[in-house]
Amino acid sequence: MRTLSTPGWVVVLAGALLVSFVLATMVGAVSLPLDLVLDTFRGHLTGSAGPGPGEFIVWELRAPRVLLGAAVGAGLAVAGLLVQAAVRNPLGDPYVLGLSAGASVGAVLVITSGVFLTLVTPLAAFVSTLLTAVVVYLLARVRGRLHAGRMIMAGVALGQLLGGVTSFLLLRTQDPGAQRQVLFWLLGSLAGAEWSVTVRTAVVVAALVAVAVVAAGRLNLLVLGDTAAAALGSDAGRLRALLLVVIALLTGTVVAASGGVGFIGLIVPNLTRLLVGADHRRVLPVCALLGALLVVWADTGARLVLAPTELPIGILTAAIGVPVFLYLLRRGETA
Repeated sequence: MRTLSTPGWVVVLAGALLVSFVLATMVGAVSLPLDLVLDTFRGHLTGSAGPGPGEFIVWELRAPRVLLGAAVGAGLAVAGLLVQAAVRNPLGDPYVLGLSAGASVGAVLVITSGVFLTLVTPLAAFVSTLLTAVVVYLLARVRGRLHAGRMIMAGVALGQLLGGVTSFLLLRTQDPGAQRQVLFWLLGSLAGAEWSVTVRTAVVVAALVAVAVVAAGRLNLLVLGDTAAAALGSDAGRLRALLLVVIALLTGTVVAASGGVGFIGLIVPNLTRLLVGADHRRVLPVCALLGALLVVWADTGARLVLAPTELPIGILTAAIGVPVFLYLLRRGETA
């Protein structure tokens, strides 16, 4: 499948993402013509946009949602790639380290306690993700060094515990509305996208992806093993600690904005390596673009399948991710 160079894949995926941004803004419960979408974009970029129902749908409802989907997809894909590098296992993703489960506990605690607010729930999810990362870090340290195997064991155990806490909180609440909100949030949704949330998420994800790109060469050393990395001048334990910080910030930011969207962090890095090889300097930009593209269209499908009713996006990412993962497993690409 490696028919294009890495710059070629970047150009193709970036072009596909730009086209997808326009197409995904056009379709929905109410279809909009291409000229209206383009005129709305042009009007807002030049400051000459006029009021109207079509303009409101394009700019206030769909555009921030599509852009948020791109940021969420890029963030989850890169977070998964970094987890796989940190633990030296192609089956790694933020769920393996318990970070997604940590975010769920914070958000569900807020929703079921009756104080669900647009700002409070994302903040609770973000903070609980960071706290989970701190606990994983402390449990995985041995004589001052952070070990990959202990990171996996600590993350899996903590994830199971936090999953149980989430289930308990869900069962305890007697509010049917809160239960529906929790279920929808756990399966992921971009329905509440606003420009403030979208811009904040996109800026943070872009900054953290840039940090990952700068560290891409060191990731290649880490994959070789701790001994080889040390021989080549890289402190594996310190690098894992840095990666854990970046992974936690990425996961917390993205999950706070979208809820739990599964399989992106697991599937996209493995698929990207199939396209461009294992060098992280090539994998990172392609991985981010591919993740963004996948979530944009998964969210578009979530809006269309049962329109005007909306599906949680996690259902579609699982429906896409499981067959792809089994295909990669069959080919031996995840071994």
